[in-house]
Amino acid sequence: MSADSREVVIRTYGLCKRFGDVDAVRDLDLTVRRAEIYAFLGRNGAGKSTTIKLMLALLRPTSGSVEILGHRMEPNALRALERIGSMVEAAGAYGNLTVRENLELQRKMLGLRRGSWVDEAVELCGLGEYLDRRVDTLSLGNKQRVGLGRALLNKPEILILDEPTNGLDPAGIADVRALLKHLADDRGTTVFLSSHILSEVQQLADTIGIIHQGRLLEEIGYEELRQRNREYLEIRVSDLKRAAWTLEERCGVRDYVVREDGALRVFSGFDRAAEYTKALVEGGVSVLGSAMSEERLEDHFMRLTAEDERQPAIRG
Repeated sequence: MSADSREVVIRTYGLCKRFGDVDAVRDLDLTVRRAEIYAFLGRNGAGKSTTIKLMLALLRPTSGSVEILGHRMEPNALRALERIGSMVEAAGAYGNLTVRENLELQRKMLGLRRGSWVDEAVELCGLGEYLDRRVDTLSLGNKQRVGLGRALLNKPEILILDEPTNGLDPAGIADVRALLKHLADDRGTTVFLSSHILSEVQQLADTIGIIHQGRLLEEIGYEELRQRNREYLEIRVSDLKRAAWTLEERCGVRDYVVREDGALRVFSGFDRAAEYTKALVEGGVSVLGSAMSEERLEDHFMRLTAEDERQPAIRG
């Protein structure tokens, strides 16, 4: 089933949140489909956490609305909230209680009976050896595990996570990635997670939404991301139009793009670089330089979210 044919389970409509004279979220329209992993990316302060709080009805929007599982999200939207698991702001566990007590308290608050899913959540999050330790004695990474375990207790259809890999070491990050992938692929859980680290989520996400200064700049599918992370031979020339014609007609090049900065990027046939240069020169095109490179996703992200220093700081 293609991603576009899946049921929409989260949608925001013109979502705005203003704090005094600061627009934390501005006209946000995003769409999340069932069983996909949606990574919500932005710099610190871009509006990610504010958006998540609006989605969970922890904040009231200044204007616009959020709809999850067909329900408009308001503080009393119990039919939706009971089908959502969430982790917001440093896991939200009680530091003076043990891991076991935190999970038991969360179970009671959710009105859940004792059952195997609690044990499964402990196992999935690697909490077994910490059950009898107070949460305030744990590392930040293990506190994140506790928060994730609490979020999974009700076996949610939708998991909303704010920076779930914060404080985790590389092995822990890999474990969380594997867990979220398992939940989406094998259980059909929809995962919406925020992050400011593109390299962590590009291996995981089906869709990436990029937020900057409260606005959603772009939603990118995984396949498009792969296309943007390609190696290329960049050839800087004196005449782009003549160069493109020469590469096509004389060298049979088809997989290339013409850039406004006076360069062509060729995405295949790198071993023919000398042939391309010769054909261009013979065709009357001056070659100003050529080099192999790769358009990193981080480059795209930084370019898209280039900050305007004249804008006020946005609290996220």
